[in-house]
Amino acid sequence: MAKTKNATAPVNIGISEKDRAAIAKGLNALLADTYTLYLTTHNFHWNVTGPMFNTLHTMFMTQYTELWNAVDPVAERIRALGFPAAGSYGQFGKLSSLKDAPAEPPKAMDMVRILVEGHEAVARTARGIFPLADKASDEPTADLLTQRLTVHEQAAWMLRSLLEE
Repeated sequence: MAKTKNATAPVNIGISEKDRAAIAKGLNALLADTYTLYLTTHNFHWNVTGPMFNTLHTMFMTQYTELWNAVDPVAERIRALGFPAAGSYGQFGKLSSLKDAPAEPPKAMDMVRILVEGHEAVARTARGIFPLADKASDEPTADLLTQRLTVHEQAAWMLRSLLEE
């Protein structure tokens, strides 16, 4: 039984410490990507303008609410694996594969493009953790990843549909 750093008791869930650490590292990147996309989406909700204001304002609210509700299960899975969850802007900035939101609000359709790219990036991050979870027979993490992929791929599709002429 391996004892994880800072744990009060050994973690013995049938996954080695090495595998749990690798999965937790990947999940912290997913957490950072999710939080960064949440913040960008909420920013765009506040700042969208133009003829599609009502549609995008409502769509962005639905998406940022879903993202906000997603961060807790990801963080709690990291904790269940016996590791600390990232939780600061500094950590998220280092771990995220997404760029920060632009300082000046972009035009509405540029917001949509940025969010498509963001959802696709988060999907790639989630998909990259699957081999680790599979190797370790970590079904709870695989289930969480499947749920996240479904959400991000669907959101990217819906946003991408707005860009078609």
